Amino acid sequence: MEYNFDQKIERRGTDCVKWDMLKPLYGRDDLQPMWVADMDWPSPDFVINALRNRLEHPVLGYAMASENYHNAVINWLASHYNINATKDELHFIPGIVAGIAYALLCLTEPGDKVLVTTPVYPPFLHLPAESKRELVCSKLKIVDGRFAIDFDDFERRAKGCKMLILSNPHNPAGTVWGRDTLVRIAEICERNGMLVISDEIHADMTLPPHSHTSYSTVSEAAASHSLTFMAPSKTFNIAGLGSSTCYVANPSMRKLFFGWLDGLGVAGGNIFAFVGAEAAFAHGEQWRCQMLQYLQGNIATLQQLLGQHLPRVKAVLPEASYLAWLDFSDYGISHEELATLLTDKARLALNDGTTFGGDDYRCCFRMNIGCPRADMKAAIEKMAAALDNHA
Repeated sequence: MEYNFDQKIERRGTDCVKWDMLKPLYGRDDLQPMWVADMDWPSPDFVINALRNRLEHPVLGYAMASENYHNAVINWLASHYNINATKDELHFIPGIVAGIAYALLCLTEPGDKVLVTTPVYPPFLHLPAESKRELVCSKLKIVDGRFAIDFDDFERRAKGCKMLILSNPHNPAGTVWGRDTLVRIAEICERNGMLVISDEIHADMTLPPHSHTSYSTVSEAAASHSLTFMAPSKTFNIAGLGSSTCYVANPSMRKLFFGWLDGLGVAGGNIFAFVGAEAAFAHGEQWRCQMLQYLQGNIATLQQLLGQHLPRVKAVLPEASYLAWLDFSDYGISHEELATLLTDKARLALNDGTTFGGDDYRCCFRMNIGCPRADMKAAIEKMAAALDNHA
């Protein structure tokens, strides 16, 4: 089956964050939203049909994960990432942000130091602070147009830390961490007695020729000190179902964390989360491959358009996901002026770079290109016109 990723779907009025939160967050609702990380393409037909089929039964009572659900998750992890998990090594999680929060509360204590690499997905910054842990940040470098870990700084800051929250692939900009990088991270964390949460929500969106390496697979040490979170939500545009999974290889850590989840009753799941995820993992490979091919076209087009219309923008383009990192600092405009220009002149809603790690990321913005190509082109043209007129 051929899927149409140029199809435009009207999302306003569906209580979706991306479109219906524009006025509260940006002060106006006439913006083209290129911010929150979901896609404007239709969710796959096989997921929608599975949900419809379940609704043929008139009782929506308490639900449990079926054997088919477990098998779909297990087979996906084995075939894509060489994670040969058993059912007992996996636990449903109602979203990865929730899973990270639960792991912080269960496996660390107030006052413990938690390491992240910036710029990074904002909840990585907020969750430690909100749980009374001490946030420690190691700033990434940009090398040859992609993010890279500054290992001298990383190792220095790792001392005394209890946990690393790793974005793998990295958000923003989808940098794919290679096996050698992950092995080095694992060695540093093992020497320092650190636990690692590996957020791999964008793993399924890794773009050829890149390949994703799951953190837990790089060494025995990595497997023993880590929790891995994955989800079909970004890949198949079903974030609203709140369906994620946690893999823990270490038996004692698994007993502690899974026991904590079950004891507090915070990760039981729901009918549609199970049904949607099962359908995605069982039937989603063809759709995923076509989506990635279209997304690669968007990335190539974005690179071309930036070169033509916004040559002073320094971009980190995704190797996984649909999130690009744009640095406008060479335009000589203050961050505040840029934010106003992009919103009020270009009429675009982008993610403010300072929310990914503070003032080090002034004049930077994250752009979501998971949309029809014509919409992405229109956004770049509006951005270029606003900057040209300002000059």
